[in-house]
Amino acid sequence: MPALSNSTEPNTTSGLSRQMGLLGLASTGICSMLGASIYVVPFMIQRNVPGIGPYVLPAFLVAAIPAILAAFAYSILASAMPRAGGSYIYASRGLHPYLGFVASFSQWFGLSIIIGVVSYVIVPFMRDIAAAMAWHSLASMLDKGFVRVVLALGVLWFFVWVNIRGIKQYERTIIPLMFLMFGLGAIVIIAGFHFTHQDFAEALMLKEGRTIAVPDLKFNLSIFLSASAILFSSFIGFDSIAQAGGEAKNPQTSLPLAIGIAVTTVGLFYMIFTSAVYHAVPWSFVAEEAGKKDITAPGLMSYFLSPGWTVAIVAGAAIALTNDLPAMLLSVSRLMFAWAEDGIFPKGVTRIHPEHHTPHTAILLSGMIATMGILGSHWAGDFFLGVDIMVTSMLVNFILMCISVISLPIRNPEIFREVKVIRSRRTQLWLATSGIIFLSSFLVIHIYKDLNSTVSAWYFHSTPIWVIVMIFASVIYFREWVNLRRSGIAIGEFFSKLPPE
Repeated sequence: MPALSNSTEPNTTSGLSRQMGLLGLASTGICSMLGASIYVVPFMIQRNVPGIGPYVLPAFLVAAIPAILAAFAYSILASAMPRAGGSYIYASRGLHPYLGFVASFSQWFGLSIIIGVVSYVIVPFMRDIAAAMAWHSLASMLDKGFVRVVLALGVLWFFVWVNIRGIKQYERTIIPLMFLMFGLGAIVIIAGFHFTHQDFAEALMLKEGRTIAVPDLKFNLSIFLSASAILFSSFIGFDSIAQAGGEAKNPQTSLPLAIGIAVTTVGLFYMIFTSAVYHAVPWSFVAEEAGKKDITAPGLMSYFLSPGWTVAIVAGAAIALTNDLPAMLLSVSRLMFAWAEDGIFPKGVTRIHPEHHTPHTAILLSGMIATMGILGSHWAGDFFLGVDIMVTSMLVNFILMCISVISLPIRNPEIFREVKVIRSRRTQLWLATSGIIFLSSFLVIHIYKDLNSTVSAWYFHSTPIWVIVMIFASVIYFREWVNLRRSGIAIGEFFSKLPPE
């Protein structure tokens, strides 16, 4: 399918097929958010933000505020512009095509890298299963760098194949795995609230012959807000629902509803799950272990549980992580497809698979970038670099979504009249303005923390990497923008309308 940069004839159809129902959309958002964000981040944050100690859950509640405000902005915009590449479409029609592209490009890059990060993090869960089964040689082998990279690549490219196979195959994969993830996650919740810190102290002495002290840690506002900015990453997956706007059934109602379901479900499950683990395991032990190695919720709970139950909860964690992959691959590939469809990205990316009706070229390219995430995680030795890049990208993107809510009736009144969610203009302005204030504050805190952190080389700071990505995106944009002008397209009129269905 040719891009508009090479033709003055507009496309009349996107080539995508509206086959995804409400459950598939909600599953996409839920599975994008639950995974590393629940089984790893609430515990590894003790290493990334030293001193957060017992304040992880309050920090998460603070992180939920800007996330909820951003979700309202997405719901408003999704109801009026239900197309593939949601966030790009919202900003390009509500603000300016350049802002839409560079913001979504950073989002695409950040999420593509985090897909690789998640693939890389899955392997320690395999190691924990082997350890629980007393397969010590296998567990040792899974800790080797080469083996970890090869297995991560295998998992990643399996889900690239699943996405290429079409929406029906995608739903048949992700929905059952989502319910299985919740079921196995419930084991952690029940066990966590059953055991206490005293039980843990006894188990630790029995297994390792050591004790753990719980120091009196004073509250530090700077550390607390830095942790909230990181924990904000737990909510960003609902954005993937908007990216599937070109394949959703009844999109003007199903997209906002799916966003609400996903944010509510994940927020509640995260709070209950994390509370359960910290109820059983002292935060001081979590912090000490996180400083030595990558840790997971199943690894912490293994001190209490039999090998069989440990295997079950590790399997639940592995499923939660693998569920991230198809959902996020769908998201990033639809962003690329939307750029190419608008003519500001190479036309080959708009190719649709003739049988499966998926943007297979965009999916393959996203898999290649995610491969860089795997290699980068291994090279850097700390997967939080990828998380930091993603958080910066998504904070910028969410800020632009809130600004788009404010500017849409001025920039594009015809599209604004199609808004079906929260139609009160006063409420829209209040939500969007509050979102800008909270999200901008988080962005400043996040960048300050990153630039002042101690790392071995400048390229282990996420902010300069993000800036380099923005420069690269700008070069791509202006090159394609020149091609659009040369093609004779009335650019102002073109970007005032939505892409074809």
